[in-house]
Amino acid sequence: MTTQAERLEKVADPPEPDTADPPEEDPPDPPGSTPNPKRRLAIVLLLVAALALGGTGTWFLLRAHELRATAAASNRALVDPAATAELAASVTQALNRIFSYAYDRTEVTEQAATEVLRGSALDTYRRLFGEVRRLAPEQKLVLSTRVSDVAVQHLAGDHGQVLAFLDQSATRVDNNTTSAAAAQLSVTAKREGGKWVIIELVPR
Repeated sequence: MTTQAERLEKVADPPEPDTADPPEEDPPDPPGSTPNPKRRLAIVLLLVAALALGGTGTWFLLRAHELRATAAASNRALVDPAATAELAASVTQALNRIFSYAYDRTEVTEQAATEVLRGSALDTYRRLFGEVRRLAPEQKLVLSTRVSDVAVQHLAGDHGQVLAFLDQSATRVDNNTTSAAAAQLSVTAKREGGKWVIIELVPR
């Protein structure tokens, strides 16, 4: 039988503490410090989850559809095949004319340029063609250019944007050598007096 003294002794002796090591936890980040990598990853994942749950993906889909519809409404190249074909044909014909020349008839090409080029496109062309006029007779150079493909990227009102692909063949009559090359041009065109003229030429 347990005596009162034994009972008091048991109460006086506290149980031995658990000596097993507690699980390690990441210490809290001090105020103003950069979160540790594990905590940073958790924050990122939580943000991504919050965005997904908030319907952001649906919003982006609706916004993209809205932008496509707006672009289609303002870009006649997508809805007016006749106008698009007219612009493509005009640009094709113009490029074939102004980038083809014979060393003994450069004035013909220069005249064509004044008919189909305007503004900065004409200024740039005249600068470059000055070298052609100087070198072509000396080398007896004949250049033939053919637009192999053309894509009307945008057509709105009296302005159009066209990407043109050119195949060029240059022959030197003085030594009977021929070389070929390909080129790409971004063309800005404007409708003037019932016809399309080129106002900007940018190599691609």
